[in-house]
Amino acid sequence: MGDKTKSFVNEFREFITKGNVMDMAVGVIIGGAFQKIITSLVDDIIMPLISALTGGIDFSNWFVSLDGSHYTTLAAAQEAGAATLNYGVFITVVINFILMAFVIFLLVKVMNGMRNKVVKQKEAAPATTKECPFCKTEIHIDAKRCPNCTSEL
Repeated sequence: MGDKTKSFVNEFREFITKGNVMDMAVGVIIGGAFQKIITSLVDDIIMPLISALTGGIDFSNWFVSLDGSHYTTLAAAQEAGAATLNYGVFITVVINFILMAFVIFLLVKVMNGMRNKVVKQKEAAPATTKECPFCKTEIHIDAKRCPNCTSEL
């Protein structure tokens, strides 16, 4: 192998072992698992509730058969090999997206609240200055004599 190949391999190794790449990989994996949770939330909990509230409407069977025939379900149309315009599935995906965005918003809101608490705690760190009781100027906390009025503290 030439020097360019070794340099390329070393550069790739350095890139792949950087913390950001590993963080991104973990994020993608967690995101995939999170997507399954949201999909289950929508399909198994939210959509049945919406269906019950709307009188049993099932979005997944809202479709238009492009061959002009009438099918009772989307599965029947697909089984017959008919081309279909599945706008009900699209509605489900849009609801899924809105729910995903809302849950992510809530997570970011919670994380920002926790971060703000940490920042406030850092701001409440012990003071490094104090006020001279004689001239009222700000001086270092460990000062034995005020550098401004030369009073002994």
